[in-house]
Amino acid sequence: MIQKAETVRIGFFAKPHGIKGELSLVTDYDLFEDKDDPFLICEMDGILVPFFVESFRYKNNSVILAKLEGVDDVISAKQFVNQEVFYPANRLKTPSIDEQSWKIFTGYMLADKKHGELGIINEVDMTTLNTLFKVDYQGKELLVPVADELVDSINQAQQKITVSLPEGLLSL
Repeated sequence: MIQKAETVRIGFFAKPHGIKGELSLVTDYDLFEDKDDPFLICEMDGILVPFFVESFRYKNNSVILAKLEGVDDVISAKQFVNQEVFYPANRLKTPSIDEQSWKIFTGYMLADKKHGELGIINEVDMTTLNTLFKVDYQGKELLVPVADELVDSINQAQQKITVSLPEGLLSL
């Protein structure tokens, strides 16, 4: 049985594409290029279920059109709309930080080396020159700059990012 702690949320199915069961997978991961047996995991009725990918093609940098085995029409595909998609953490290549789109870390726990767990990253703001993690910290919004020099580690299996915040940032 697949355990959620062994997986990483990689995106979600947005909508069916066409009439033959293809689905639009919104993700920032490059998943299938070097895999012999590509599959995805969805939570169905509280259980993580693997679905083998029959075929796939890239629509753009953030959307993969995936055809799952056994999903052969638009009616079958509709049951996957807005479903979160997971992938085994041990099968993911950890991209270097400068290759990553920071939005994939929405939902991760943000922790500071000195202060411990700060909260869940509920949004990544990329509208300014500096990318920011938005975290609900002690009832108020905490904006944490996303910079290579602040990030100590990223644990995809635990969905946790550990940072070293500058002095005084938590008291702003």
